[in-house]
This record gives sequence, C-alpha cells and structure tokens, in this order.
Amino acid sequence: MKLLLGRPVADIILNHLKDEISLHAEKPALAVILVGDDPASHLYVKLKEKKALEIGMNFFRYDFSFTDSQETVLKQIEKINNDENIHGVIVQLPLPAGFDTQKIISAIDPKKDVDGFHSVNAEIFLSGSNSIFPVFPSAIMKLIESCGVNLKEKRGIVIANSTSFGEIMCEMLKRNGLFSEYILAENIQSQLGKIKDFEVVISAVGSPGLLSGEMFKSGSIIVDGGIEKVGNVVLGDVDFASVEALDGFITPVPGGVGPVTIACLLQNVYLAFKAQQKEK
Repeated sequence: MKLLLGRPVADIILNHLKDEISLHAEKPALAVILVGDDPASHLYVKLKEKKALEIGMNFFRYDFSFTDSQETVLKQIEKINNDENIHGVIVQLPLPAGFDTQKIISAIDPKKDVDGFHSVNAEIFLSGSNSIFPVFPSAIMKLIESCGVNLKEKRGIVIANSTSFGEIMCEMLKRNGLFSEYILAENIQSQLGKIKDFEVVISAVGSPGLLSGEMFKSGSIIVDGGIEKVGNVVLGDVDFASVEALDGFITPVPGGVGPVTIACLLQNVYLAFKAQQKEK
C-alpha cells in the first residue's frame, strides 16, 4: 500500500491561502469556542490556531469551563455572529455532558458556519447546490484525489457513525463522479463482506481494527478517518499491518486526514470572509 500523507496535500492548500490572504488589507478571522478540559480538544484547537496564524489569519479563542452554562456559550455565539471582524466560527467537539450540541451548532449564523455542520448548510449541500463545503468530507475527497487515480466510474463505500455523515460523504463522492453508498456502524457486522465490491473505502467510526486486509479489493483507495487512542497509541479503523502488502493507497493514522481537515477549515474561513466582504 502507498501512503496518502496528509501534510503535502494540506501544505498546498495552506500555501495558496497564505498568498491570497497577503493581498488583503483586512484579514479573515476564525473564532473557536472550546468548552471543558478534554486534552485532545485543547490540542486540536492549538493546531488550528498555529496554522491560522502561520498563513496570516486572525484567530480568536473563547474558553469555557464545563461548569459554565449553555446559555453563556450561546450568548458568546450571538456576539460572534454580530461581530463583522470575525468571519467564521466553530465549536470544538465533543461538548461535555449536559450541553445540547445541536442547539449550540444551530445558534451559529450559517454564513459563519465554517465547519459546515449547520443544518441549513447541510441541506443546501445535499440538495446539490453549493454552500460552505463540510470540512471533514472535503478533506477526505482531497486525499482521494491526491492519489492521481482516475475516479470515473469507481465505486465508493462510506462506513459512518451517523446518517448525516453518510449522506453528506456520499454526496461529495457523487459530485466527483463516483457511485456511492454508506453503511452505518450499527449495521456493519452484517455487511462487512460487501466492502470488497468497492474501489474506494472511507471509514470514520473510531473502532480500532474494525477493517482488515482480506476485506479490501486489490488496488483499493482507503481513507481511514476513524481515530481512537488506545493507551498512548493513536489507531484508526483499519488494521494497518494487514493491508501493508496489498496494492493501492491508504491514509495513515495519525498523519492522514487530520492535517487536511485543518487546511480545509481555514479555506472555508477565507471563502466566508470573501463572501461577507461582497455583502458590505
């Protein structure tokens, strides 16, 4: 298997953004809301901040304790929605227990929803129209394209934890010429055998070792977006050792989807910035 490394793909996006941003007197700005003390969430926010600042983007971080009320977080989102100097906002997930994730995401102005999680943006995307592209599926698609294989008439299967992600990822694949369908993780055991019928396999479950080499067609493109920490080791959904000898492409975990997801997020911030500039 050849590795589909995320960093080279991310660097192309980030270098282009840096050049574009340098042409503007006003800079695009991203705000991140972080609730609680989850170490992984704090690390992800630091990585986003680092990359944003490297390309000349402004970055605002709003930290809340898990003891803060949901209403306090919602009020901060309202302030950001009304701040013309902030062009994109995300809420770092997962939120602590007791917070209504959907209510908080829904409070974001769709024009500033640069993760693409808002139901308005998801509906626009699924209708076949253009909206802010959902970040994680965009990153996966860019990695698939980076292998240089002609995707026309290829078949892609998505293994997902939610109907929402399955539908959005399938729409992304269809827009790029692939026939696609998805399997929900809750039904995976009865449908593992069908994976071998597909040339492109995307898994985002968070279940280490869920998929192994004998399940894949030779020459497959495998994007492993399932991340789970076991002890001090970060693992994906694919048993990496069992696929190494196969022909095809696979994203490593870590170092695959992650860097590209951050780059696609910052790309969305820039696109939101340009759209809001036009409205002024």
